This record gives sequence, structure tokens and C-alpha cells, in this order.
Amino acid sequence: MEHRPLGRTGMHVSRFGLGTMVLGAWGNTDMAACHRIINQAIDGGVNLVDTADVYGAGENETIVGAAIAGRRDDVVLCTKFHHPVGDHDDPNRRGNSRRWIMTAIDDSLRRLGVDHIDLYQVHRPDPDTAIDETVDALTDLVRAGKIRAWGTSTFPADEIVEAQWAASRRGAVGPHTEQPPYSILCRGIEREVLPAVRRHGMGTLVWSPLSGGWLTGKYRRDQAAPAGSRADTNPDHFDGSNEAKFTAVEALQQIADDAGLPLTHMALAFVVQHPGVTCALIGPRTEEQLADLLGAADVVLDDDVLDAIDTVVAPGTTINPADVGWVSPGLAAEQRRR
Repeated sequence: MEHRPLGRTGMHVSRFGLGTMVLGAWGNTDMAACHRIINQAIDGGVNLVDTADVYGAGENETIVGAAIAGRRDDVVLCTKFHHPVGDHDDPNRRGNSRRWIMTAIDDSLRRLGVDHIDLYQVHRPDPDTAIDETVDALTDLVRAGKIRAWGTSTFPADEIVEAQWAASRRGAVGPHTEQPPYSILCRGIEREVLPAVRRHGMGTLVWSPLSGGWLTGKYRRDQAAPAGSRADTNPDHFDGSNEAKFTAVEALQQIADDAGLPLTHMALAFVVQHPGVTCALIGPRTEEQLADLLGAADVVLDDDVLDAIDTVVAPGTTINPADVGWVSPGLAAEQRRR
């Protein structure tokens, strides 16, 4: 599998990375199968594995750590902090403060069974914490050897730039990467986020390249969602009645058929062909899904296919704004009422 520079970190990562969110309590609860999926992905050329402390209240990090034991040096290991871990309402055990970062990193290292994280990511912006506070704390972790680099996830362009400026002002380490949502159906980052990360020499790991399963072709208009699919197991978090998406997917399926490609392969190739994207995070729940997704590792789309995709979903367009994964606090009622 092709390897690409991860921004200016000096690390190189595979074209596809493994996102592990659905391994464990949030998806596949067969621990042996989860370990096989992780190791089969590595055997298939994937060298980046991405998790987060919030996934399964820490369980997912434990699964990843057990799976990579004995082959730690083969993996660019990524995790995230920000959200509360477990069911509690303590405001000091979440967010992007120094207090929480210093606790969260040690918890993640323990669960993963490692002495350092290659890429430690801020899972979401935190309007209650000064970015200087976050930048300084993460710089201290780099200098202490607990992490090799740090990045952001689902940050708007202005906050990415502010983090870079804060680091420059303070002689600190700025973010090396951004992890935004990106798919054919969710192209909003093409407007500002991708230009910003390229301008600052950052790597980009994109999540949900199959748009939460929409780009697998498994969902059909006026048909029940397949058993075990995300729309079946998490209907409250799936826009299964989105007519605009059904229309787009039907058109995209025809483009894929004309190109002689499975829709999943076309969707994955689309995101990694953007010059601002380093790596696409695939998130298989089963070994069969992993085998299918790895089959797209060498697919390259020609200009005719890319142009046809643009006619279905225009550049910079996101069909469902909720797919962005973050809502600006400026839209909160208390910030708008006057």
C-alpha cells in the first residue's frame, strides 16, 4: 500500500488507516474478531491505527492495545481526548484543559499498554478553554516523550489557524494534523479546512469516507435497513429518511457501475485523491468488510469519473449539515438572542 508523509512529522502513513470505533461495545463485541481485524489490517499494509478514549468508555483503547502487543513498532498509533470517558457529569473530566489532558494521556497510555502515542488528537474544540492552554500542555507532552506529535479533529479552519498562531507566539509545538469528516456526500472541508491545513503543512486523516455507510450501497429507498447495519442498530444517529442522499447515492452507483467499480472503492478512492488528504480512515465492523475496503487500496479514478461525481455533489457541498460532526457555539440560543 502507498505510504505518504504525515504532514511535517517525519512519519509516513498508509493511504488507508484503520479507524477502530466500531470494534467493541459500539459495534463488534467479539473480542477475538476485533483482534483479527486489527492484525489483518496491519498485515494488509495499513500502518496507522486510530482510536479514542471515549470509544466504549475506554474499552476500544484496551482492544487496540491488546491487538498490537508485540508489533507496536509496526503501527503509527493515534488516539484522542476531549469527551468525558464513562457516564458522569464532572466538568473537569473532559475538555481541552491542561488538568484533563495530563490525566487523559496517562489513562490512554495505561489502556493501550504503551509508553508513548504517535499522534495525540484533540477530539473537538473547547470554547471554555484558551487555545494557549491546550497548546502549552500538548507541547509539554511532546517534550516529555509521551506523544510524538499532536493534532486536531473536526476543527473549523479558523480554530486550526489560531492554534498555529498560538504555538508560534509561545515558541510551542503547533498541530501537525487535522482529522475532519470527508466523503463524496460531505465535501464542506474543501472550502476552508483543506486549504488551511495545506497552507500550514499539516497532514489530514479523514473520517467517515463512506458517509456512515451511505456509500456502501446497502441502503435503498423504501427498503428496510439491513440487519446489523448502522441504520438498523443506531437509527437515532442515522439520517435514513434523507431523500437527497438517496438521490445522490443512486446517481453515484451508476457512475461506479459505468467505471466498473464497487461504490465503496470509488468512494474511498475519491477522498484519497484530493491533494490535501493524507489518509482515509476505514472503519470495518467485520473481517468481510475489511477485505472489501482493502481492495480499494490501489484504485485511482480518472478525470471523467471525478467530473461525473462533481455533477452529483458539487465541490464544497455537504448534503446534511449534521455530518460535519461539530456545531459552532456561536449558534447557541444564548449567543444569538438580543
